[in-house]
Amino acid sequence: MNPRVKDKFIQEVCPKVEKEFGIGNRLALPKLEKIVLNVGMGKELEGSKLKPQIREQVLDDLAVVSGQRPIMIRAKKSVSNFKVREGWETHAKVTLRGRRMWEFFDRLVSLAIPRVKDFRGLSDRSFDRGGNYSFGVQEQAIFPEINMANASFLHGMNINFVFSRSDPQKSRFVLAELGVPFARPDQ
Repeated sequence: MNPRVKDKFIQEVCPKVEKEFGIGNRLALPKLEKIVLNVGMGKELEGSKLKPQIREQVLDDLAVVSGQRPIMIRAKKSVSNFKVREGWETHAKVTLRGRRMWEFFDRLVSLAIPRVKDFRGLSDRSFDRGGNYSFGVQEQAIFPEINMANASFLHGMNINFVFSRSDPQKSRFVLAELGVPFARPDQ
């Protein structure tokens, strides 16, 4: 059985995209390939290597939110202004595809985003030329899976929707049809 949002994408959104953009071939339709979650821990370095409890909390939070184990990304070069040395672990990342991607998308749109304080909608200016969309959240507390009583510090994360065969207009249309709450132009 497919996730609810994937069924909606196939049965409702794809025909609307075909009609709206005049696409006759179903293989030419935009496709959500993957969702990438990234947590930067640069400001937690404080001139030394990453503290073990911070590293473990970020890895645990990403694992709980995504349903799979994250990987650590090491700095490729040293940057003295940011107090980062080459080889230090500075980011944690998870790439979601297939069923996990659609289930995470559903939880993000229906549960997590509505919990953001003073939410006025996501900006529709964060698309690149390929139609990929990126946005950030300020704290992990918007995800109901995370127990904030056990959290020792707050961290945000970047969320990237990666599309294939798309451009910004098509991707925005697809995401809006799937329920992503974009800010209205009058706000």
